[in-house]
Amino acid sequence: MDSGEENDIVCLDESFFINDNYQIARFTFGSQILELYCLQSASTDFDLTGQMVWPGAELLNNYLSKNSDILRGCSVIELGSGVGITGILCSRFCGEVVMTDHNDEVLKILTRNIELDDSSKNSACSAKLKSAKLEWGNSEQLDDILQRHPEGFDLVLGADICFQQASVPLLFHTVKRLLDVGLKKKCRFILGYVSRAKVMDDMVIGEASRHGLRITEVAGTRAEIRNLGGVIYEITCP
Repeated sequence: MDSGEENDIVCLDESFFINDNYQIARFTFGSQILELYCLQSASTDFDLTGQMVWPGAELLNNYLSKNSDILRGCSVIELGSGVGITGILCSRFCGEVVMTDHNDEVLKILTRNIELDDSSKNSACSAKLKSAKLEWGNSEQLDDILQRHPEGFDLVLGADICFQQASVPLLFHTVKRLLDVGLKKKCRFILGYVSRAKVMDDMVIGEASRHGLRITEVAGTRAEIRNLGGVIYEITCP
């Protein structure tokens, strides 16, 4: 490579890919009205999909708002929380909610939304919202969360978190540990799943089975949301 070609190389700072022009949006799920910061479209970096509200989150939140009894008094950990729309809804009913994400930029907006919710005069939260960094498959990060919650959780939640094939085995490895831990032997994983590719549909079911978990479609939850087919799965230890 000659000096002229070297001079043509452009090095872009990671901030080039980040759009942090967040706006407050309002969402209604049953009797609950949520306001939070989010983007209307994702940043150019695929890893920043957590900056916006995805169809699977709307699907899961609609289900939870109609079945809020399953949340009452429970401790919840959410995987891939993004802007936090599902965790914030859960906090209206739960005893404890821990929202997690692996991306530092996404964790910033998640923390901002927790602060916004805490400061809202209209907030009827009964649970204290917490955030934590968790990359699926990262034992050190998961151990740190479990050290602070040795009794485990009643519910593990995930909404529209199955995008990349490489991440699905790591997701179910993490879920298996959460379902196995502590005193919460009846812990279950509720997944708001949106179908975008047959290979992913098969992989989600296959990985659940490969990790020794039982995956069941919740009756009556198949729905079309934003022109995509979605379903609620409940995943448990046998």
